[in-house]
Amino acid sequence: MLAKSTEYAIRALVFIQLRNWEEKRPGVIEIAEEIEAPTAFSAKILQTLTRHKLVDSAKGRGGGFFFNSEQSGLTLYQVIHIMEGDTCFHKCGFGLKSCNNANPCPLHEKYKVVRDGFYEIVRTETIHSLADKIRQGKATLNRVTH
Repeated sequence: MLAKSTEYAIRALVFIQLRNWEEKRPGVIEIAEEIEAPTAFSAKILQTLTRHKLVDSAKGRGGGFFFNSEQSGLTLYQVIHIMEGDTCFHKCGFGLKSCNNANPCPLHEKYKVVRDGFYEIVRTETIHSLADKIRQGKATLNRVTH
């Protein structure tokens, strides 16, 4: 459902939150390695997230990426909206341009349930809540074992 850039953005933000709880500010290379993404692609994604004020960054000694107090309730919806807009919450699962209740595609009724359920998840889940699940050992960020 989501573009690869959006998946990487969410994973990067979760990792940044985890490192911030350790009072550390990860840099681009560390983030890219942890989320298993190309470094240059990660840098572009992080630049977009910083430009839209979803995360902050500082250069130099002690620099890296971090959240300020105003960013603590960042929802997945906000990240998705910045990275790819709202189309994934409205588009047809069959790829039709004019699919709706009055003119449904063959997948409309079942896909609508999944799409609407996904919308509810991303409106309520936050970067903080996802990172907290990892911190508690209830989830994992990647396949890499430490």
